[in-house]
Order: sequence, then C-alpha cells, then structure tokens
Amino acid sequence: MKRLFPLITVFFILYHPGAQAQKTQQKLKDIIVNHFFSCTLDQMLDTLATNYQVRIVFDKEQLSSMDVVEHFFEEPLKAVIAKTCSDNDLKYWIESTGTIYILKNPDDLARLKKLNSLRLQASNAKVKRKKTDDEVEETKLVPKHFMFSINGRVIDQLTGESLPSASVRIRNSDLSTITNAEGYFTFLRVPSDTCIVDVSYAGYQQDYFRLSPDKINTPLICGMYSSLNTLNEVSITGKKSGVMNTDSRQVGVLQLSPANLDKLPTMGDKDILRAFQLMPGVSGTNESSSGAYVRGGTPDQNLVVLDGFTIYQVDHLYGFFSAFNASAIKDVQMYKGGFTSKYGGRLSSVTEINGKEGNKNETNAGIDLSLLSASGYLETPLSDKSTLLLAIRRSYQGPFYNKIFNQFNQTTTNQGGGFGGGGGGRGFGGGFANQVTPSSFFYDANAKYTYNINPNNKVSISYYSGTDKTDNSRDLGLPPGLSGSGSSIGITDYTKYGNLGSSVKWFRQWSKKLYSNNYITYSSYFNDRNRGSSGGSLLDSNGIAHTFSNNTIETNNLKDVGYKSEWEWSATDKYKLLFGGFVNYKKIDYEYTQNDTGKLINQHNNATLEGVYAELSIDPNSNFHIQPGIRATYYGPTGKPYFEPRLSASYNLTDKLSVKGATGQFYQFENQVIREDILAGDRNFWVLSNGKTIPVGQARHYIGGLSYENDSFLVSVEGYYKTLSGLTQYTVRQTQTGGGGFRATPNQEITVTEDFYEGTGRDAGVELLVQKKLGNYTGWVSYTFAKAQNKFSVFGDNYYDANQDVRHEFKSINMYHYNRWNFAATFLFSTGRPYTAPLSTYTIKTADGNSTTYLNISDKNGERLPAYHRLDMSVSYDLLKIDGHKVGSIGLSFFNVYNHTNTWYREYQMQNNQVITTNVNYLGFTPNLTLSLRWK
Repeated sequence: MKRLFPLITVFFILYHPGAQAQKTQQKLKDIIVNHFFSCTLDQMLDTLATNYQVRIVFDKEQLSSMDVVEHFFEEPLKAVIAKTCSDNDLKYWIESTGTIYILKNPDDLARLKKLNSLRLQASNAKVKRKKTDDEVEETKLVPKHFMFSINGRVIDQLTGESLPSASVRIRNSDLSTITNAEGYFTFLRVPSDTCIVDVSYAGYQQDYFRLSPDKINTPLICGMYSSLNTLNEVSITGKKSGVMNTDSRQVGVLQLSPANLDKLPTMGDKDILRAFQLMPGVSGTNESSSGAYVRGGTPDQNLVVLDGFTIYQVDHLYGFFSAFNASAIKDVQMYKGGFTSKYGGRLSSVTEINGKEGNKNETNAGIDLSLLSASGYLETPLSDKSTLLLAIRRSYQGPFYNKIFNQFNQTTTNQGGGFGGGGGGRGFGGGFANQVTPSSFFYDANAKYTYNINPNNKVSISYYSGTDKTDNSRDLGLPPGLSGSGSSIGITDYTKYGNLGSSVKWFRQWSKKLYSNNYITYSSYFNDRNRGSSGGSLLDSNGIAHTFSNNTIETNNLKDVGYKSEWEWSATDKYKLLFGGFVNYKKIDYEYTQNDTGKLINQHNNATLEGVYAELSIDPNSNFHIQPGIRATYYGPTGKPYFEPRLSASYNLTDKLSVKGATGQFYQFENQVIREDILAGDRNFWVLSNGKTIPVGQARHYIGGLSYENDSFLVSVEGYYKTLSGLTQYTVRQTQTGGGGFRATPNQEITVTEDFYEGTGRDAGVELLVQKKLGNYTGWVSYTFAKAQNKFSVFGDNYYDANQDVRHEFKSINMYHYNRWNFAATFLFSTGRPYTAPLSTYTIKTADGNSTTYLNISDKNGERLPAYHRLDMSVSYDLLKIDGHKVGSIGLSFFNVYNHTNTWYREYQMQNNQVITTNVNYLGFTPNLTLSLRWK
C-alpha cells in the first residue's frame, strides 16, 4: 500500500486541505502500532483515533458487529488500517482534509461526510474546542498587500499531470477563471493576500488554498486529489463531474472526461468521439463513422486537433472505433459552432484533444481488453524533469469478430423487375442472397515525451500513428436468368488508410500575465482503395456467355507541415487578449485509375497558408462575458486574403438563468469532397481549393441559446442557422457501349465522365437538452429538429436535402450507480437519411450500330432510408483497492438490444437491363465484454 512517489512541494500556501491530507498520509506511515486488540471494530478505531490523534469517521452501527482479535507488532498505522479493512471487506478513504473514512460501500462516503459535519457542529456548540495549530496561525493572519496579481497551476497531486479547464475562483469575490491547456491561471487585482482560492475539477475533490502574505510572488501550485469513484459524490459548487459537461459561459461547448467513458455502452473500446454523438446537435445514428456530423456539417468540416496537429482520419474499422486511445487522452472539448478565432480552416466545428503528459512521480501501466481489441499504456518519469507516455492498441479477428461482422454486412438483395429499353418504373422481386465476409483490422500508437526545462519553460514531443486495413470483398450470386449456369460476380473491395502526426511544443510563461505555446506540426493522411468486379458466363444479346472484368484504383495522400504561435495576455482583471500567427504548407495527391490504363483524375496540388488572429475576452462584471475576435488568412493558390470576424457573448439573467449567442465567418481551404457513385456507394477524397473548379468553402454561423441550471438539473435550448457557399461535389457517371445493353460482349467498353460541381447550403435547427446531474440516477434526454440542405445548379435550381440531413433525432441516456455497479441504457431514434437511387436503365442504338446504355435515376437525394433506432445497454463493476482508488473495471455491453435492422446504405448492380439492389445493414444485436486493469 506504500506510495513510492514523493509528494510535490506546494508553494504559496499557509494552510489548505491538501496539506492536511499530506500530513495524514505521512502520519499513517510514521506512527508505529504495538497493541493487542480483542474487541469490536468500532472500539478498535476509536482507540486508534484517540491514541494517535487522527480523525476516523465510520458508521458505528455497521462496524459494531465486527470483531477484531489481532496483535499488531511494530506495524505502521497505515498497514493496520489496510489489514483491518481487508479482513472485514471494507475500504478506507483519506479525504483532502486529512479525515479518514471507513466505508462498507463506496456510496457511504457522501452520508459519512454529512455525519462528520454534523458531529463537528454539535461538538463546537457544546464545548469550546481547543484550536489546532493551523487555526491558531489562521487567526493571526493580517493582510499586508492589496489589489495585487497572482498566477498558479492546477495539477494532479499524485501524478503531477496538469489539469486543463479546472475552475478557479477567489472566494467572496467576482474573480473566477478556467485554467488553460497547461493548467495555468492568472488573477489580477486580488483583494488581499489572505484570500482563499477555491479549485474544482471533474473527478477530483474540491479543494481550497489560502494565500500567504509573505510569498505573493511565488506561483501557487494547486495539487488536487482524486475523488472516490462514486457518481453521487458530485461537487455542485464547482465544475460538474459527469460523463459529459457543458460550459455555461460559451455557446455550444461540450467537455468530456475520458476517465468516465466506461459508464456508457460501447461497441468496442471507450470512445471519446462516439460519446459526443450522444449529445444534441451531433448526429448519433451513423454507426459507420466516429466522425462528427455537427449541426448539419460533414466530418471533414470538423477540425480535430491532437496536441496541436490535425488528425484527418478520425475513425477505425468501419467507424466502430474512433482513432483515439482514451488511455492516452487527458481532456477533450468540442465546439459545435461559433468557435474562437484561435481555430480556422473548417466550416462546422472543432474538437480539441489534449494528450496525457505522463506520471511525473511513479511508473504506471494499464491494459484494456475486449472481444474486439486490446490496448495498453505505460507512463513513467524518466528523470526529475522528464516523463514518457506510450500507448498502443490493435483489433484482432476471431470467431466473435467474424460473427459480428458477418452480421454487420449481412445484406438483402433484390432483382429489379424487367426494365426494357425505354426504362420504366421501379419494381423489386424474387431476391437472392449476397453475403459479405470481411477481413479487417486496425492499430494505432501514441507517444509523448515531456521535458520541464525550468518552472517557466516546458518542451513536449507528441506522436500519433494509426492504420486500417479492410477487405470487404465478396461474391454476388446471380440467378440462371442472367447467366448461363447461375454463376456469380466477384467483387474486390480492399482499402488501406490511416494518419500519422507529430508536434513539438514549447510552452513558456513570460510573466504572471503572459503565456505562449509554439508548435512545429506535421500530419499526413493516406487512403488507398482497390475496387473491382469480375465474373463469367454472362450472356450477350446472342445468348453467348462471356467473362468480364472492371477494376478501379483510388489513392489519396495528404501532407501538412506547419508552425503556429499562440499567446495569452491578461491585460487587466476584465480584459484578456488571445493572439497568434500560423503558417502551413499542404500537399494533396489524388489519382483515380480504371482498368490499369486511364487515370480519370490525376491531381497533384499544393498550397501555403499564412495568417494571424486576435481575440479579446471581456468581463465587464460577473454576469456579462463578451468575446470579439478576428482571423485573417492569406491563401496561396487564390492569392487572396480571407477575413473572419467572430463574436460570442453570454449574460446571466439570474444566478440560474443565462442567455448566450455567437456569430462568425469561417473559411475552409481543403475539403473531403463526395465522389458520388450510384452503383458502388459514395466515396470521399481530400482536395485543395483552387478558387476555380474547387472553390474556397465559406460559412456564416448565427447561434442563440437559453439555459437554466440549478444544483441537480440543467435545461438548455439552442438554435442555429448557417449559410454555406463554395461547397464542392464530384460526380462519376458510367456508360457502357457495345452489345445489347448490359449483356457482356468482347467489344464492350465502359466510359466514365467526371465533373466538379459548386454549390451552396443552409443548415438550421433547434436543440433541447434536459440533464439530471446529481444522485445515483443521472443522464439526459435531448431532441433535435434540423434541416441540412444543399443547392447545386447541376441538380436543379432548388435546395435538396443533403446526404447528412437528419430531420428529427431523439436521444435518451440513462445511468444508474449503486455501490461499485454502474448501469446504463441509451436509446436513439432518427428519421432516415436521404439518398439517390437508380430507377431504371435504357439503351439507345448509335449510328454505327453499337448500343449505349443509360441510367434513369431519382431526384438528387429524393429517396429516404427507413427510420433508424436502437437500444444499447451496459453494466460495469469497478475494481477498487483497499484505499478506495479505482484500479480497473469489468463490463458487459449489449449493442442494439432488440436486434433492429438498420440500413447503412444501398448498392446497385445492373445486369441485363435490370437493377439489383443490395441493402448493406448496420449491426444487429451485439454483446461485448471489456476488462480494464491499472497498476500504480
């Protein structure tokens, strides 16, 4: 039970609870017990508390029935408490105040805290208690300095890890702030040098620190202690500690703590991006992508940044996993719109991910196992100034994997009803089987090295690599009516894709008021796809059987090298200036080749971007916050500057009711455009804007919201409207010549035409969220009504529903905590997505006697898939050490509990002037078992 790491020295503190906890920890090690006990457990604990002057709180009624007969000889008090608790199936917990709680169940802590508080009040009322040394010293404090500035840092006391987005405030004043990405904060015009600083952070005990008159120039290091792993131990006065939190001062901001992800059902690992899909405004019914469809936007319109560099491929394995190992992630924030001027290059949203730095005090390791993947991590100090974190993850294929993905790709295929040369209506009938058996896997790795040069300078090197290999090849059986002997079409579908990124970051604290981060970044993306079809015994117009083969190869490569400098200056207690600059070089190659001969696309483009940004954070008073900003970018290929004004504001109407809004201009210079393929399904590839055939994307956001929040509930309503221009779409049209329609002949040729189209868009919606934050039962329900529409002149003069349009979406997330057990159930419902379908084929004979076959297709996205809905459930059991710290969990999850068939997309094959429709379905009922273990 010994803690091997040294305690971090806490500067600028006269008294605070964390210091008391350190004293108690050391006291437990130093006190040696020589005693023979033969009594009840409650009597033994009373004796220990009296003899050794430690405060032990327990339920007397629970422990009075437990007997102790034990001789302790030359044993530390900590070992005595640990052994006694182990023998009686109890846990103990040392609070930041230094109080020791003896727990039968983890949930007893909240009740025992109240009991302890009542006992102290009763004791003070009856007798004049002798003051402790700390209290005597506190009464002697006389302020010597007034209206001065302080700065500090919030860290995990046990690991030394910085804690970003922690809430810090000066008690009994209007001064409050949030720590930056490095855990630093600054206060100007602090009333006096005897003030108390309150600090709170998700998953940690709320703490406070009293300032010291004689050390006002020393940084305040606020070491936080983790809270007991129990959901009903929630600090309602500080930052919320649920699975998902919102920021009351910012519009559309979601905050996520990866440590709490095991409370939610999952298809695979704990998933930071899929967790966001459970919130309003982020589509949650696209199983095939961990990418964020935010407020009508597409995944490529969401900027995903890990430690300063961009991640272009955000998911693994058909979208079942996100690209990020939760064990390597410290903090995640998503901006659903109207985001700060610090970020640019995207039209919809931003996801900012901060990786762990690693334990500064001791080696720590852990593993996560499921029926689909395994991952492990190691964090360790390399010296007194440096740390290293390593994390790896890989999926594996076995009987359970095959069962899941056979079910996932189980399809229903229908043969179109006899279309003649003149086309005709759609008709399905007499289907035949089409089974997909994929062979796929992924792996990823994270590494981060951090070196603290001195208290004001820190350098970190971050690395990420992830690769997927998917083989979705299959055979499509054909009935004898289309072939000579009921043959089949062999479909090859092999893809390899991934992302590699790295950054070097230098953090510098120049003064109490000024901080900076400087990055050198690199990111690369690749996607190679080989799709083809071949077969034999297809009949031509004369009834003669022939073989055929058609093959396409797509390669898409992107490289992004950049430098950026970010600065934060606290000018006064009411004004903070955020500013910086950036430069990037991007290169994108895209090739699309058919039958190893003709390259339909052969793009090799590059671009440079340079720019600056500035944003002012203004707090005229404690109720009003306004944040105007501007971003300016010069884009090389167009030779033009692009200006992006931004504005956000919030106002507290009462202490519980607030109103907020945001607006801004946004540009995007690289797009993952849609290559529409009616037959094989739409595909995406990255291209650079050139201002001509591929325009620079542009969006304007208008957002407003109202929220009511008390201790237990949050009710929030947000509405948004976005206008978009410069949208790009790429369409492939295939025609075949020679022979009778689609009956194969030796002279048959396939002709492909391709075009880039430019269009506009508009997105609008209203989001409602009702969240219960406190108690054993927590969760939220949300409803989103939204429209996402595009207009491309090639498809007509009217707006049509975009591919990602989901008109109605309802989500219900329910979590119940009991002792070490966590139960969860999530239900999702949405209306179906739109798609374009081929309706018929027709053949025209040309003057040279050959035939050309054409498709009749529906209006652009004129069809809708069936409504999507599913229920997921999970149960997990926390594994705790005797001292109450969590060391792992074991969980069982059930995906799509009632086995509803949801359609992913539809594929089409055409033979003999008939359309064969294949429904590719999402997963049915899927159980999964997970095990997480930690060694500290």
